Amino acid sequence: MQASILWRRLDQEGHDGCLLAKAGDGWSLKGQAVFMQGGAPCGLSYEIDCDAGWGTRAARVEGFLGGDALHYQFDRLDDGDWMLNGEKQAQVMGLIDLDLGFTPASNLLPIRRFDLRPGIAMPAPAAYLAFPELRLERLDQIYRRLDDTRYAYAAPKFGYDEVLEVAPSGFVVDYPRLWKAIA
Repeated sequence: MQASILWRRLDQEGHDGCLLAKAGDGWSLKGQAVFMQGGAPCGLSYEIDCDAGWGTRAARVEGFLGGDALHYQFDRLDDGDWMLNGEKQAQVMGLIDLDLGFTPASNLLPIRRFDLRPGIAMPAPAAYLAFPELRLERLDQIYRRLDDTRYAYAAPKFGYDEVLEVAPSGFVVDYPRLWKAIA
C-alpha cells in the first residue's frame, strides 16, 4: 500500500505533503511542511519509521525556523525509552506513538495501529513534539471511531475536541480549524 496527501493549513498560511509507504517489515511516513511560525518562515522535512504494527521506531525532522537550522533524531528503544538527539526523554517513557506537533501526518499512526470498530474509543497518549518549543512531552488524547470515515478526537491539553474525517489510508482529510486535504 502507498498513499500520498497534500494539506492546506487553516489557522495560518502553510501546506504539508506526505507519502505513506511500505518500508521493509514496517511503514514509513515522509513529508514536508512549509508554513509561517511566529512571523518567520519555517520549512521542515520529516520521516517516521514504524514497525508492522504501526508503533514508532524512529523519526527525523530537519529544516529551518527563521534563520535557525533544525536537526532532530528520535529513537524509541526496545525498553520503551525515547531518545531525542541521543538524550533520554524520561517524560515520555513507555509511549508508543510520536506526534509531530506541526503536521497532521502523525495522527495516522494511532488510527492505523488501533483499527477501531465503530463505537469503540481508545486512549492514545503520545510522545508529542511541542512546536515551536521543540521538546518532547506527553500528550493525552482519545480516538473514538464513529463510522467508516469519522473519528471523534480529543486532546484535552489543547481544549481540542472535534470530529476528524479520515481517508481509507488513515490520513486525516479534515482536521477542523487546523488542516484540510486539498489533494
